[in-house]
Amino acid sequence: MNDTTQGVRIRPGGPADAAAILDMLDAAVVWMNDRGNTEQWGTTPYSQTSGGVERVHRYTTEYAPCIAESDGTPVGAMVLDSGPSTHMPIQSAGEPERYVRLLVSDRRYAGRGIGADLLVHAAEETRRAGIDLLRVDCWAGGGGELVAYYERNGFTPTDPFLSGTWPGQVLARRVGRPRGPSDQAR
Repeated sequence: MNDTTQGVRIRPGGPADAAAILDMLDAAVVWMNDRGNTEQWGTTPYSQTSGGVERVHRYTTEYAPCIAESDGTPVGAMVLDSGPSTHMPIQSAGEPERYVRLLVSDRRYAGRGIGADLLVHAAEETRRAGIDLLRVDCWAGGGGELVAYYERNGFTPTDPFLSGTWPGQVLARRVGRPRGPSDQAR
């Protein structure tokens, strides 16, 4: 487990976290809709979308989810993978990478840096795996607010894409591989 500066702990997640992740995703849809954003994830609660529950189940059983907790309560979730979803029109990086497949925080804890803490954790995990590249994709609509969020967290926009009519942006961050004994001899 990792402690963050805001008193949030990040721990490995699993199937028991699926309900909390779905609750966060459902609340995110409501929050976006309340702000007038109906294009990013639509207006249907995530848990009621086609494949939503199954996707979260896969995230918690087949991938490496991380859960941010505050006083034992899940307040954020992230899923890392070795590349983007094959269902998205995103080009391969052409090198080993870690890919943020999901990043969500509980809107009741907005503004506390939970997403940023999870992204720092993703960079640390990527570096620990001996990999230099961390990528993520996000919705590029709405004036680019989400793209700007990732830029503030050390990512650089690389490739824009369209998934149907949904505008997306891939962003990348070089995290640097840890130096090993063979590197010290150089």
